[in-house]
Amino acid sequence: MRALLIVNPHATTTTPAGRDRLAHALGRSVALTVAHTTHRGHAAELARSAHADGMDVIVAHGGDGTVNEIVNGLLGSPTDPADPTLPLLAVVPGGSANVFARSLGMSADPMEATEQLLGLLSERTHRRIGLGHCANRWFVFNAGLGLDAQVCEAIDLSRAEGKKVTTARYVRHAIAQFFASRRAEPALTVEMPGREPVSGIYYAFVSNSSPWTFLDTRPVHTNPGTSFETGLGVFAMRTMAVLPSLRVIRQFLARHGDPRSKHLVRADDVERVRVVASRPIGLQVDGDYLGLHTDVEFVSVPAILDVVAPAR
Repeated sequence: MRALLIVNPHATTTTPAGRDRLAHALGRSVALTVAHTTHRGHAAELARSAHADGMDVIVAHGGDGTVNEIVNGLLGSPTDPADPTLPLLAVVPGGSANVFARSLGMSADPMEATEQLLGLLSERTHRRIGLGHCANRWFVFNAGLGLDAQVCEAIDLSRAEGKKVTTARYVRHAIAQFFASRRAEPALTVEMPGREPVSGIYYAFVSNSSPWTFLDTRPVHTNPGTSFETGLGVFAMRTMAVLPSLRVIRQFLARHGDPRSKHLVRADDVERVRVVASRPIGLQVDGDYLGLHTDVEFVSVPAILDVVAPAR
C-alpha cells in the first residue's frame, strides 16, 4: 500500500517531533512519502498529484483547513463527475479544533490517533461518507452564513497577526461578534424543499455531520439527526435576544443536545438548502472565511468519499 502523508507544519498543534513519530510509525506499515505544505492551496495540489501517481491513501496531518484543501483537490469542482478511483483519505489531528477527525471517531490526541490509524489500515477498515458543497467548494463538516463566518474572519485576522488559535480565543470572538451582530437587522431567508421560505434569519449553520464543532472536549450538537450518512442539517436563528439565545446554547451544549425553540429553524436531513441575503453576508466553509455573498445554495452529495475511520 502506497501512502502520502501531507503535513501542514504551521497547524496549531503540529510539531516536528509529532510529525516524525507519525511518519516513522506509518512507514513501518506502508510505502510512505512525506510532503509539507508551503503555501495556501498546496495541500490541494499535493492531493491531485497523489491521485495522478496512483497513491492508495492520503493521510492529512493538520487542521480542518488542510483536510478541506485535500478533499477539494481530490474531488475538483462539484459540477464534475465523481472519480471512483480516488485514494482513501485518513486524518491525524494537528489543528486547533479538528472537527472532521473527531466527528469520524478519531482520537483528538495525535499519537493515539496514529495508533488508531495503524490498526484501521491493518484491518482495511474504511467508510464511505457524503459531503456538502456550496459556492463551488466542497465542505466536510459545516458551512454557514452570518455569525460563524464573522468569527472565522476574526480568527483569520488573529492568525495573520501571529496569535495562537485556542478555544478561548474562539469563544471571545464569538461573544464579541454576537453582540456586534445584534445591532443589525436580520438579512437572511432560508429556503428548503417542500417548505415555505423563512425570512428574518440572523445567521444560518449548515452541517454535514454532528457534532457541529467542539469546545475543547465538549461536542456541540446543533443537528443531532445529521451525519455523514444523511443529508445536511440546517440551524437558523430568528433572534439575537440574549435570553432565548442562551437557552438554545444550553441545549446544544447538553450531553444529548437536541435544540428546539420557537426562534429556531431546524432540519436534520435535507438534500439542499438555499440562503438568500438582502445585503452581502459573510460565508465560511469548514472554518475558512470565503468573503461576502448574497445567494448561496448548499447541496448534499451522498457516499462520495472513502475515509479511513472506525465503522459507524
